[in-house]
Amino acid sequence: MFDGDPLIELHDIDFSYRGVGGGSVRQVLRGFSLTIARGECVALLGPNGSGKTTVMRIVNALEFPDAGTYRLGGVPVERAAVERRNSAFAKSLHQHVGFVFQNSDTQLFCPSVEEEIAFGPMQMGLPEDEVSRRVDDVVSLFGLEGLRGRASYRLSGGEKKRVAIACCLSLNPDLLVLDEPTDGLDERNTDIVVDVLRAFVAAGKTVLISTHHQDIVERLGARIVRIEPAAE
Repeated sequence: MFDGDPLIELHDIDFSYRGVGGGSVRQVLRGFSLTIARGECVALLGPNGSGKTTVMRIVNALEFPDAGTYRLGGVPVERAAVERRNSAFAKSLHQHVGFVFQNSDTQLFCPSVEEEIAFGPMQMGLPEDEVSRRVDDVVSLFGLEGLRGRASYRLSGGEKKRVAIACCLSLNPDLLVLDEPTDGLDERNTDIVVDVLRAFVAAGKTVLISTHHQDIVERLGARIVRIEPAAE
């Protein structure tokens, strides 16, 4: 499942946020289309409120468009299939797509860093030795050896971001989606994140990021897709 190319196809997407009770409506995407081939690195650029995060949430099936279509690896992604009880479709999708939120606190909840990283592979039902191998690999990749037993809430912002990305990479996804991955990071943590993302793409994987930092786009060699706010 999801083995086709292009990996991402968004076609003529409309999306609006609605107020409580279905009152006020704010349209953030109108007629938006995007195609991403396997092995690409793509950067979404645009002002705040232009819909960058919304695009990423749609790609990760956390939101669903009001109109238009989304295909992942050639397979239509629709609300009914994702939200079906005990959905094998949703489980497979989230093994193929890793999403790193802008606020890392949103996705860190285990008692220790090691348990955070092991959580995803364990949920996949992998053998214990394979889980341990994946944890060791990403801990080494991100230089997290000294943090394995630390509680996530005690980490710095840069450390939390590295752990959040490590958690996604432990699932070995085809696509890594990152919302402002270097926002607020110091130079050292930024360099680590950039180096890991470049290696991920070099291995034939796909990256979609949003950022306001042109230098990060250049260092990643990313294709730029500009998003403007939906016209009133």
